[in-house]
Amino acid sequence: MEHFSYSTHPTGIPAILKDREFNRFSVFIYEEVGIKMPPAKKTMLEARLQKRLKALGIGTFEAYADYVFSSEGQREELVHLIDVVTTNKTDFFREPAHFEYLVKTAVPSLIDAHEAGFRSPLKVWSAGCSTGEEPYTLAMVLSEFGEAHPGFHSSILATDISTEVLSKSRNAIYAEDRVDPIPLHLKKKYLLKSRDRNKGLVRIVPRLRSMVQFRRLNFMEEFAMPEQMDIIFCRNVIIYFDKQTQERLLNRFWRQLVRGGFLFLGHSETLNGLDVPLAPVASTVYRKQ
Repeated sequence: MEHFSYSTHPTGIPAILKDREFNRFSVFIYEEVGIKMPPAKKTMLEARLQKRLKALGIGTFEAYADYVFSSEGQREELVHLIDVVTTNKTDFFREPAHFEYLVKTAVPSLIDAHEAGFRSPLKVWSAGCSTGEEPYTLAMVLSEFGEAHPGFHSSILATDISTEVLSKSRNAIYAEDRVDPIPLHLKKKYLLKSRDRNKGLVRIVPRLRSMVQFRRLNFMEEFAMPEQMDIIFCRNVIIYFDKQTQERLLNRFWRQLVRGGFLFLGHSETLNGLDVPLAPVASTVYRKQ
């Protein structure tokens, strides 16, 4: 087993990320998670990785790179490196038109096509779920739909590459200002306030939490779900990938969808110029024909 001796920089001056180490990290990050790290992102990467050097007591990026690429580092540090470099910006009811289209058009059409939600639960995948706001928003709107349509059931799979955000998602605890976008009647119904009002925290109710299953998934690895999905939300994720990676991932999503299933992308994402057999049906919404 390999062992490393760590020490802080003797002068207390923050470590500097040299081009050689930046290139090692950028190649590795692209190969491992599909995210491009051009030279313009060097300062950002340096700032984010400083936290890991401090946590480990490592004085230089050279020593940190040696650790990351060792067998011990691959086991112990890789998940932390990925947590640091992935972006996790999200909100409840982000791009609200998507949720309106979901319950007014997508779900009814899937019910008509193959009794989705009645013959078996409607299966929804939040791919790149970050800290859980998207899958819990889905759980809210689908729970409301179910109350209006007795006998309807749904299940939600939520995945992300970051173990840190998945832990936060499972806890389902949020600062009160994070839940501002949730309509008031849904707040009253689906949020629990902390007993200590000074903390300013709320938690998603158990019934909603039970609707969502969280698991870690790296899009760059081969994956296959046990069952095909009726609906996939993958919003503001592929924007970080190059065209080749986008096309490969989106074709995997296509294979994972049932016939007539829907894919929702982010507002700045498109399939234009990509060889993916999905047809546009609304703004950044696509369907498997």
